[in-house]
Amino acid sequence: MSVVHQLSAGWLLDHLSFINKINYQLHQHHEPCCRKKEFTTSVHFESLQMDSVSSSGVCAAFIASDSSTKPENDDGGNYEMFTRKFVFRPELFDVTKPYITPAVHKECQQSNEKEDLMNGVKKEISISIIGKDKGSKPITLPLDACSLSELCEMAKHLPSLNEMEHQTLQLVEEDTSVTEQDLFLRVVENNSSFTKVITLMGQKYLLPPKSSFLLSDISCMQPLLNYRKTFDVIVIDPPWQNKSVKRSNRYSYLSPLQIQQIPIPKLAAPNCLLVTWVTNRQKHLRFIKEELYPSWSVEVVAEWHWVKITNSGEFVFPLDSPHKKPYEGLILGRVQEKTALPLRNADVNVLPIPDHKLIVSVPCTLHSHKPPLAEVLKDYIKPDGEYLELFARNLQPGWTSWGNEVLKFQHVDYFIAVESGS
Repeated sequence: MSVVHQLSAGWLLDHLSFINKINYQLHQHHEPCCRKKEFTTSVHFESLQMDSVSSSGVCAAFIASDSSTKPENDDGGNYEMFTRKFVFRPELFDVTKPYITPAVHKECQQSNEKEDLMNGVKKEISISIIGKDKGSKPITLPLDACSLSELCEMAKHLPSLNEMEHQTLQLVEEDTSVTEQDLFLRVVENNSSFTKVITLMGQKYLLPPKSSFLLSDISCMQPLLNYRKTFDVIVIDPPWQNKSVKRSNRYSYLSPLQIQQIPIPKLAAPNCLLVTWVTNRQKHLRFIKEELYPSWSVEVVAEWHWVKITNSGEFVFPLDSPHKKPYEGLILGRVQEKTALPLRNADVNVLPIPDHKLIVSVPCTLHSHKPPLAEVLKDYIKPDGEYLELFARNLQPGWTSWGNEVLKFQHVDYFIAVESGS
């Protein structure tokens, strides 16, 4: 369970526990089956037993079976099977100190005031971040050798993709191989009880059981509309425009007009719950409440906040920091239907959504890896519904995810082996 504690004010979450609660286990041949192969442009689908994860460097073929079985090799003999367990890298949630210490924060405030007094203008000040211990080991993360967003851009120029926009790629139980081109502009479904591993441009990604995704940018959302599904919950994490993003070449952003063009009315089921992550800029908050939600026929019902803390319970930034706040907002709304369409699971009662709730957790050190909302929202949504996350960077069982980086945090290098046995 990701909810560690629930109070009237909100919830204390364990994001790392949520990722690892499936308890991934990988069954492998004891006899080495890996050989170096030349790079190909194929997408290899490899089956893992339910609750299992791979890591880079493991064998090119995975067999989902009981550890007591001994499949035959080419010589008629039996392979020994052993189990490896993988979890999300815990150091990515090792936030032991605030990102800005009180002393540094106070010094920056004083320096900022002096600059304003001397020059009569507001200047931006560079702040040193003290978020990691000096003695900690360096964290090696996946290189951006295979940019998912760049692949999406390239895919738009492939001539044969228009024919596949109405198709859905369903991954079957047995191992299969399809070309990378088959992934683009198609909703990919893993309806099995197995986790799948795909190799995309030489990089391995994990597909949880009962999950689906569309890898595309905002100009190619038609396959999601052709999916013939409407959703009871839609979570949106838009790439809001801000000064740091505009100065950086690493992240793209969308204008308010582009965000407003997302076809929420076509994706939302009657009485759909819409949850939008938002930065602390009042400009963005006003835009959601006064323009965005009304244009989608969505009524604002609540405003929640995600509070980021260290492992010891301190705010990751001072509350009065002029630069960064230790919290982010969530605006919750309900789609107001103009037509009398039947509600899904209409006989199931759900609680009204309370206002001003807090979600408290240690943040992942990876940029924009938001905490899960499934368990927090379960009392306010109907069971067995259809759930969608837009601008997603990871997959969840039971959810459809869309974005041009939708597989980013599914990269196997974000997981490590913690134990093995025969």
